[in-house]
Amino acid sequence: MTSRTTIPLPLRANRVHEACGAGRVGFAVATMALVRRTLWIRESWQGETLNPLGLADFCDPSQLLVAQTKDQTDMLAVAEEALRDGALPLVVLEITRPLNLREGRRLQLAAKAGKSIGLCLIPEGMGSNASETRWLCTPLFDPDDSTLMSWETIKNKSGTNGTWHVRWNAAARRFDVVCPAGKRPGSAGAAL
Repeated sequence: MTSRTTIPLPLRANRVHEACGAGRVGFAVATMALVRRTLWIRESWQGETLNPLGLADFCDPSQLLVAQTKDQTDMLAVAEEALRDGALPLVVLEITRPLNLREGRRLQLAAKAGKSIGLCLIPEGMGSNASETRWLCTPLFDPDDSTLMSWETIKNKSGTNGTWHVRWNAAARRFDVVCPAGKRPGSAGAAL
C-alpha cells in the first residue's frame, strides 16, 4: 500500500545535507534522480568504484560526473568550487573523516552562493554541526522487494524529524512512501 505522505525531498536547495547508514548511496541516487545533473566526488584511494551505467534504472547515467581526488582536502576544495559555481544542482561527497565546523560552514556558504544542494555521505556517527539535515538510511528486509528502505531524519535545523519507509517504483521511476509493517490500515498496530 502506498501512502500519500510525502518525503521532504528534494532536499532543501542552498544547503548541505548528510546521509549515513548502509542505504546512504541509495538515498543519494534518489536525490540525484530528482535533480538530474550531479557531480559525485570521492577519494581515489577508495577500492570500489561508482559505475554510472549501474544507475540507469534510477537516472540517466549521462547526467552524472564522477571526480576522484587525492584526499579529502582536495575533495572539499572541488566540492566548494562546484557548489559555489551552481552549474550542477547536486554535489555528492563521500566523506571519510569528520568535517570540522569551518569546513562544514564553507560548504554551506558555497551552496548558498551557487543555489546548489550538497550531500555528504558519511559513516554513521560522524556528522557535522554545520549540516542542514542528517538522514539515517537503512535497507529493510522484504522477501519480495530488495528496494525497501527506511529513511529517517535524525537532525533537521528547519523542521521536524520523521521516518519514511520507501521502495523503488520501477514502472513510475520514482520512490514511493509505504506504510511500515504492522502500521498498515486494518493491522493490529495501526492507529484508527
